[in-house]
Amino acid sequence: MLMPTLTQKLANPTRFMELSGRVLPWLTCTACILLAVGLYMSARAPLDYQQGHAAKIMFVHVPSAWLSMFGYALVAISSFGLLVFRHPLADVSAKAAAPIGAVFTFTCLLTGSLWGKPMWGAFWVWDPRLTSVLILFFLYLGLIALRSSIEEETLAAKLAAILALVGIVMLPIIKFSVEFGNTLHQPASVIRAGGPTIDAALLTPLLVMAVGFTLMFVAMHLKAMRNEILRRRVKALQLAEVERAQGQLAAAE
Repeated sequence: MLMPTLTQKLANPTRFMELSGRVLPWLTCTACILLAVGLYMSARAPLDYQQGHAAKIMFVHVPSAWLSMFGYALVAISSFGLLVFRHPLADVSAKAAAPIGAVFTFTCLLTGSLWGKPMWGAFWVWDPRLTSVLILFFLYLGLIALRSSIEEETLAAKLAAILALVGIVMLPIIKFSVEFGNTLHQPASVIRAGGPTIDAALLTPLLVMAVGFTLMFVAMHLKAMRNEILRRRVKALQLAEVERAQGQLAAAE
């Protein structure tokens, strides 16, 4: 008999709760340590020769931008798992990831506008990269609103999953928006074919911050999934109690 895969093991909500409960404290502590180290390294990093202090916004802006896309990819993959494989925790993962991804996307837009003011002379321009990230933020809000507007959870999950898969087209548009057409946004300087163009003194704290932000995202996602599982369990118990009370009432009559 084949040993069950990790995915099959985690398909059981009880097993997921046990494993995530053990992993979550370590993950959270590691994320906090890396973020503290990253912030210290960012403060000590040399100033950019052109942008000065303004360039240090990138230590928050760039990881937030990466995670805004990572979060939506996670929502889409989880949605695919729900529609195709009927994975028991797929919808839990998609629902938990959407608000977190929306927060990182908003952080990306906010820090980008603060960085853009001294560089471009305006907090906002209708640049292809900025506009596409704004659309991604609205997609997140749409997913959250769609779920909230439909009381029947199974239907809400399926419709949200379809919307998430349709919206996945925004990720390549965001990625390549700086390579086609006129744009004020600088092209990729870290993840690129020719290697990073950022000096090591700036790249190192940026990568430390990126890892710290990523671990924080994962910790928040696991915590949100645990909360959603507990919410569904409480709801199931409440419905069972209502049905039991109705049965007793019917028997008494």
